[in-house]
Amino acid sequence: MKNRWLIVLGFLGAILLGAFVFMLPVSSASHTWMKPMDALFTACSAVCITGLTVVDVGKDLSCFGQVVLACLVQLGCAGIMTCATFFLVVVGRQVSLQSEFSLMNAYGVSGVRGFRSLVVWVVVAMLLIEALGTLALWGQFTGGQQFSEAVRDVHSWYRAWFFSVMAFCNAGFSIEPGSIAAFGDQPLVVVTMGVLVILGGVGFIVLYNVCTVKFWRRNLMKRGRLTLHARVVLKWTFLFTLIMFAFYVLLEWKGSLARFDWQEKPAVAFFQALTPRTCGFTVVPVENMHPATRFLSEVMMFIGAAPGGAGGGIKITTFAVFVTTLLAICRGHRDTVMFKRAVPEAVVRESIVILFVFAALITCAMTVLLVTEKDISFEYLLFETVSAVSTTGLSCADTTVSLSTAGRVVIMLCMFCGRLGALAIVMLVGGQDEHISIRFPKEELVVG
Repeated sequence: MKNRWLIVLGFLGAILLGAFVFMLPVSSASHTWMKPMDALFTACSAVCITGLTVVDVGKDLSCFGQVVLACLVQLGCAGIMTCATFFLVVVGRQVSLQSEFSLMNAYGVSGVRGFRSLVVWVVVAMLLIEALGTLALWGQFTGGQQFSEAVRDVHSWYRAWFFSVMAFCNAGFSIEPGSIAAFGDQPLVVVTMGVLVILGGVGFIVLYNVCTVKFWRRNLMKRGRLTLHARVVLKWTFLFTLIMFAFYVLLEWKGSLARFDWQEKPAVAFFQALTPRTCGFTVVPVENMHPATRFLSEVMMFIGAAPGGAGGGIKITTFAVFVTTLLAICRGHRDTVMFKRAVPEAVVRESIVILFVFAALITCAMTVLLVTEKDISFEYLLFETVSAVSTTGLSCADTTVSLSTAGRVVIMLCMFCGRLGALAIVMLVGGQDEHISIRFPKEELVVG
C-alpha cells in the first residue's frame, strides 16, 4: 500500500513544484506572474503527459518555461520513481526494496532480472531515442541551408529537440500554432514524429525486450524470445494503426485531407491514425474531421497505448485480453489463450475492472461537466473528457480554454487519475489485499 502512495505523492509533488515554477515571471514570455489555476493546469497536463493546455505554449511561455514544460513531460514519461531510482544508481546509492516494489507496480511487472540495469536502460533509452529524433528533425528543419549554417542554427536545434521530446513522450504540447499543422507539407517530418510516437507508445518493457533478443542467433536458447506481453502489444499496435489508417483515408480523403497533395496524404493519414491512441499532436484540426472520425478517435483514445509507456487509456493489452476473453466465452472455451499461452484468471479480472473503472470515471466527469459547462456542446465535452482520462491531449476547437474553473478542476482530476491508471486507483481505494480462507457456498444467479 505504501508503495502505491509513493507514486501518487511523487506525481502530486512534481505537479505542485511545476505549477510554482510556471507562476514565476521568468516562465512567462511577458515576464508577468501566471494565474495560479493556469499554472496548475499546465503543470498537471505536463506531468500527466497529456497535452491539454489553457495557455499558448509558443507565445505565453518563455524559453525557460518551455524547457521546464519539456522536463516535466520527461519526468512524467519515465516516471517519478524511475528518475529518482536512476539518480540513486548514478551516485552509487543502494536502491531500497520498497523502491523496487514501487517501480514494479508502476511498470506492471512482478519481477525483473537486473533491476538496476533496467532502470538505467529506461532513462538512457529515452534520452537516446529523443536525441536521434532531434537529429532527424533538425535535418528536416534545416534542409535548405548550408551545413555550417545549419549547425549554428540554434532555433532549429531547439525546435527539433522540443518536438522530439513531445513526440516520444506522447505529449501534445506544441510551440507552433495549430499543433503541428505547419508540418503537413513535410511528410518526412510527420513520419519521423509518427515513429517517435510509436516508440513511446509501445512502452519501455517492450523496447527492453526487443533490444535484448539476439535475433541473429541460431541457437534458440541463446537468442532469447519475445514475451507474451511484447507480442500482444506489437500485434495489436499494428492492427489498430492499420485499421485507423484505412478508416481515416476512407472518411477524410475528400474532407480534411483534400488540401494535401498525393505525397502528403499518406503521411498525414498515417500520423492521424497514431495520434488518437497515444499523442495529442494533430496535423488536421479535430473539429474539421468527419463526425465518424471523431467518434473512432474517441474509441482509440479510450483503448490507449501499452503499459509501461507514455500513452494512456485502458491500455492496449487490457483491450486485447477483454476481446480475447469474449471470443473464448462465445466459443465455449474455458481459458483465455493468446499466442498459445493461457492468460491468468487474475489478469482477466483486472482487465474487466480497468475497463469499467475508466468508463465510470468518464461517466462521472461528464455528468459534472454537463452541469458546469452549459455553453459547450455535448460532443465536444465528451471528446475533451475522454481525451483527459486517456491522457491523449486532443481537443475540439477551444474547448479547453473555454472551461470554467470547476470544469478545469474536473479535467485535471481526470488527467491525474488517467495517468495513475484505473487499477492503481482501485487498489488505493480498496486498501491492502486480504486473504480470506473462508469459502462460501455457490448458488445460481440469473443474468443477461
